Amino acid sequence: ESKLTLRPPSLAAPYAPVQNWQHQPEKLIFESCGYEANYLGSMLIKDLRGTESTQDACAKMRVWGQWLGRCVNSQAVTRMFLFLKKSTEHMKKIPTIILSITYKGVKFIDASNKNVIAEHEIRNISCAAQDPEDLCTFAYITKDLQTSHHYCHVFSTVDV
Repeated sequence: ESKLTLRPPSLAAPYAPVQNWQHQPEKLIFESCGYEANYLGSMLIKDLRGTESTQDACAKMRVWGQWLGRCVNSQAVTRMFLFLKKSTEHMKKIPTIILSITYKGVKFIDASNKNVIAEHEIRNISCAAQDPEDLCTFAYITKDLQTSHHYCHVFSTVDV
């Protein structure tokens, strides 16, 4: 039994569809919760509009993924990659990651070698949301402290 007490989900958010939290408070504070996901990518958010921005990014990444799936081994893909920004040209494709979540923030961990790829402190995460069209797709927005730009990181998972 937990020694720490959390308010029930219904008091945290009036529209909460669940009655109990999935994890004990000690798990979030003293350990971490790990979830396997596919990292679909990130995109610059020019006009931050909260949940609407995350849902827009999810929709764009979903459409992008569908288009890419139809164009595999196509010259169109090769031409498209020529137009990528220098910052994304050298990105290593990491199909499966582990999202390690604590009260301090979120870490992306490479599932194959367990290396930390990125870390976002909770104070730099502005919002998170599921894609309303595909509940297996979700995203959150972070602020890059060096550039002050906001980026939306989009993921997909097989489990909802």
